[in-house]
Amino acid sequence: MHFAAALPLQSGASIRAYDLSYETYGELNADRSNAVLICHALNASHHVAGVYCNPDGSIQDKSEGWWHTMIGPGKPVDTTRFFVIGVNNLGSCFGSTGPMQRNPDTGDIYGADFPVVTVQDWVDAQARLLDALGIQTLAAVMGGSLGGMQALSWTLQYPDRVRHAVVVASAPNLTAENIAFNEVARRAIVTDPDFHGGHYARLGVLPKRGLTIARMIGHITYLSDDVMNEKFGRKLQAPTLVASRTALPPEGALRLRPGKAGSAALAGEEEAPTYVAAPTALPPYEAEFSCGGPSLRSSAPAGEEDAPTPVAAVAASPFKYSTQDVEFQIESYLRYQGDKFSEYFDANTYLLITRALDYFDPASAFGGDLSAALAKASAKFLLVSFTTDWRFSPARSREIVKALLDNQRDLSYAEIDAPHGHDAFLLDDERYMGVVRSYFQSKVAT
Repeated sequence: MHFAAALPLQSGASIRAYDLSYETYGELNADRSNAVLICHALNASHHVAGVYCNPDGSIQDKSEGWWHTMIGPGKPVDTTRFFVIGVNNLGSCFGSTGPMQRNPDTGDIYGADFPVVTVQDWVDAQARLLDALGIQTLAAVMGGSLGGMQALSWTLQYPDRVRHAVVVASAPNLTAENIAFNEVARRAIVTDPDFHGGHYARLGVLPKRGLTIARMIGHITYLSDDVMNEKFGRKLQAPTLVASRTALPPEGALRLRPGKAGSAALAGEEEAPTYVAAPTALPPYEAEFSCGGPSLRSSAPAGEEDAPTPVAAVAASPFKYSTQDVEFQIESYLRYQGDKFSEYFDANTYLLITRALDYFDPASAFGGDLSAALAKASAKFLLVSFTTDWRFSPARSREIVKALLDNQRDLSYAEIDAPHGHDAFLLDDERYMGVVRSYFQSKVAT
């Protein structure tokens, strides 16, 4: 949906002629009272549920909405009952106007010139979208993490337009530690040589290295220590045991394939570990190199090449002893996640959204008194936290609970004992889904 009129921003700037991408699920009832707004977190979008189809009717690969476990027919947020709206926020890179679009006033790609946006700005933009859709009051506004901050802000900015707020794995503001993680991630991006002050798109390059590192940093904070240890522990990535022989080629140790006397391959070339004899027991072959990599040339007398060669003692160390190569599976996993993220996400968007996280603090206007800040909220609340979420810990949700109780608000609170860390809000935990389902069935009247 296009909006021509300027939207005033918290910074004092404004943005005009912008687009908001959105999707809807289910049907709006006659009195327009069954709308549920879903607010997304850092790297998500308006595509919260369902799948996309190809022209031939087949389902597009990996096209499930990011909260498909939560939203849909018969799911906790039941689209046979509720009209669900997903909106992509301003400054994002999934359809709504952001740094990759052109500034209508200059014709240039916004890049670093895109105005800084806040949670409050996103809520104001969402309210304009609801106005255009003819929806005055939301049955509920819901979000996890940064989305939960938006849901909380809705109850303060538009208290008369929200009947219920569902705030999952969120907080009333960021701790110093969380701001620190965001800052390190931003420094990784802006110090990438391809960043060019944020105007990389005009030069046809992307700061992929910085964005990859930023994602790796962020991803660590989304997982619990228990999950990382259970999934990866200290497991090595494709371990290879090699002999220590000074004549081995420097770019990759030659090794013998079991059962193939005299054959060799570069270390890391095969999935399974390969054992190599100790230096004194190596067969009489010397390395020679070609375009296809090292091969072996016999230095034995004619007719002796086919003789079986015994393999002696195995070298003790499983490591490559490199500061650059991947040694552990957790390293490989983080690199994969970072590389994948850098292929589809915009670096300027990452800067904008992490800064919006930093700025959010509704109590700041009340001298840090969260109870005073939430006094204007009239909605009923469901808050959910997860025990191993150390980025948005249960203690942060309990701060919101206390502030609402201080104001005698109607609320429900669930603290789920789950091992998955912050990412638990995206997963299909039976107890978590049951809490949300029960709340929508019994509390969120249409």
